[in-house]
Amino acid sequence: MNTNKPMNCWPNAEALLWLGRILSERYGHFFLLEISGSEKTLIKLPGEEGCLEIVIDPITFNQRASDMPCQFWNPVSEGCGSTIDSPLPMPTMSNDLPELLIERHPNGYRVNFDILGFSYWMLARVEEIDRVDLDGYQRFPATASHGYKHGYLKRPVVDEWLNVLAQLITNTWPHIQLKTSQFEVKVSHDVDCPSLYGFSSPMRLLRNVVASVIKRRDVKALFSGFFIRMNTKETLYSKDPFNTFDWIMDISERHGLKSAFYFICGRTDRRRDAEYELEHPAIRDLLRRIHKRGHEVGLHPSFNTYMEPQEIVQEASRLRKVCEEEGVHQSHWGGRMHYLRWKQPVTLIGWEVAGMAYDSTLGYADMAGFRCGTCFEYPAFDPIASKKLNLRIRPLIVMECTVIADRYMGLGHSDNALKEFMLLKNACQSVNGTFTILWHNSQLVSSDSRFLYQTLLEKCCSIKQLQ
Repeated sequence: MNTNKPMNCWPNAEALLWLGRILSERYGHFFLLEISGSEKTLIKLPGEEGCLEIVIDPITFNQRASDMPCQFWNPVSEGCGSTIDSPLPMPTMSNDLPELLIERHPNGYRVNFDILGFSYWMLARVEEIDRVDLDGYQRFPATASHGYKHGYLKRPVVDEWLNVLAQLITNTWPHIQLKTSQFEVKVSHDVDCPSLYGFSSPMRLLRNVVASVIKRRDVKALFSGFFIRMNTKETLYSKDPFNTFDWIMDISERHGLKSAFYFICGRTDRRRDAEYELEHPAIRDLLRRIHKRGHEVGLHPSFNTYMEPQEIVQEASRLRKVCEEEGVHQSHWGGRMHYLRWKQPVTLIGWEVAGMAYDSTLGYADMAGFRCGTCFEYPAFDPIASKKLNLRIRPLIVMECTVIADRYMGLGHSDNALKEFMLLKNACQSVNGTFTILWHNSQLVSSDSRFLYQTLLEKCCSIKQLQ
């Protein structure tokens, strides 16, 4: 799919309809967004007097780049409340900003920063289109992003700006009551390796056992590897180190959470995709057990599908077929891309055409934070076709490997790692959003990893229960 063609530039009617839907979901009221001349967008409440004027900045928010300057504004300085006690970032190509960001006029307010344009740019991931500064897995890295370069990657900046907008709406139409949200926690688990050795071919099993003995000095692998392989038949072997599924569900249920398990349903790269087949009796049994306990089954498209929408469609169909055969019925289906590989908007279209309800890929592998600038689920938008989609985006805030692994942030299972998780949780909580966590079943083997995971959920959910 070619993404080198020009976009329907910001602002346009379809983008405004999409943003109107986001505002409606966020605030609980329908607002009409319309362009006035070429300089401002008007926000109106149908049937009511008054309006908000938002300046339009197409030069900044049509940038397929991350190198524009950034200024900062303190909302408290102009009488607005602040969700995070720090000035708000204002990406802009202009050096000539008005003295006041917010101006009162007889019918409402004028905002001299394109809040809607910034929201569009962040949520539609315009920044990422046709980028070539990618990592070794062809992913757009956090370190290339505008948010990282200007120090706001770990803030839900879109949510912060929409909270400023909410205050102006309330001041303009004081008789309406805006919707309030509640802080949530969502946990999900990419099932890359449901078993340490159970699905290996004889040659790969031998290689893995030898590697365990030589690299990790695990002499027991000489026996356990072959024993696990021989005992992974109708079910996963109960003492398989990677068979942490019941433990995960126990922890989730203890905290009133529903775990989502995303399964690989194809093989487009033999080295990086799963060794198991979805139709294997042990995997079928696992699907049934997850469903019986009230948790969610989802899709984890294989390594190279991010560039091939039709492959995502085929793998989604395979998941639905096997689940149907096993009596796994769900009202919606979602998931996440393998290795967090994503090309905007090609991958997006794959999920849409596959008829999936949501995708939860959009977080960074190299650094935790707010890739989309939000911790709220929202309807997807194709910025090339300028078209709102049925698919919903569920932003990923943190993957455990991002924080723990040496190849990324390298904090291990330390107090500093827990502090990093809690920093992100607190940011989500400050805007009453959703803290979405990815923790692989195969990364809950050690006591240190289990303790960190349990401690994190206890801290998150005890706070949630106090609300």
